[in-house]
Amino acid sequence: MQHESVQSRFGTTQLATGLEVHYAEQGDPSGEPIIFLHGYSDSWYSFSRVLPLLPPTYHAYAFDQRGHGNSGRPTCCYTMNDLANDVVAFMDALGIAEATIAGHSMGSFIAQGVALSHPQRVKRLMLIGSATTAVNEGITELHDFVKTLDDPVPSEFVEDFQKSTIYHEVPKEFLETIVSESLKLPARVWKDALSGLMECNYADQLHQLTMPTLIFWGTEDTIFFREEQDQLAALIPQATLKIYSDTGHALHWERPQQFAQDLRTFL
Repeated sequence: MQHESVQSRFGTTQLATGLEVHYAEQGDPSGEPIIFLHGYSDSWYSFSRVLPLLPPTYHAYAFDQRGHGNSGRPTCCYTMNDLANDVVAFMDALGIAEATIAGHSMGSFIAQGVALSHPQRVKRLMLIGSATTAVNEGITELHDFVKTLDDPVPSEFVEDFQKSTIYHEVPKEFLETIVSESLKLPARVWKDALSGLMECNYADQLHQLTMPTLIFWGTEDTIFFREEQDQLAALIPQATLKIYSDTGHALHWERPQQFAQDLRTFL
């Protein structure tokens, strides 16, 4: 099922993992595939400022992950390994043998999982606002609060959470849509996805990754810090760290042109 919009085509597909996934795609169907994986509580829309800036020669995909956006919300299975299995199943469903995988925040941990479990499917790896583990003081505090959430999830909390990921202002309409996408998540998905994220730590396996890897980090990121980037870059053999000055955690929201240019250079 697909329909056309100005820049992207949208569709749904059933995965072998049992999940019905909603996704956006654009570009040449025969072009090199890029799969974008959004962060915690986000959706494909997280990359809506980047997708129009990509050359049409690439075949770009961004899908709503398990429990997020307009994809299915099963009652279980929200570990990063579960979500990584969804990515591989998505590639299988759409006939993608190999792709560049670009993940932001939670999506970067999912990307790490895909690259470790199916390295032959990952041509290049892009980690945006990432780390070796999500367990730090700020996320632990967030987790403690999220455990208290009930439906409906308060819009004030969601707005404050999303604003905490940016340093420079983004367009008002964009941020409003980001918040509305996060409000689609029931409280149980907020809880289960964050618990799954905090259980994830691939640090002792990252040395196995052999594909070219580009790590993006903004100097004003209040979620993951510089020392975490240095550790991540040191553990992945072919990793390069790209630093954006005066930029927050969601750097592709704040600097989509620069991000798209750096992506094109990396590809």
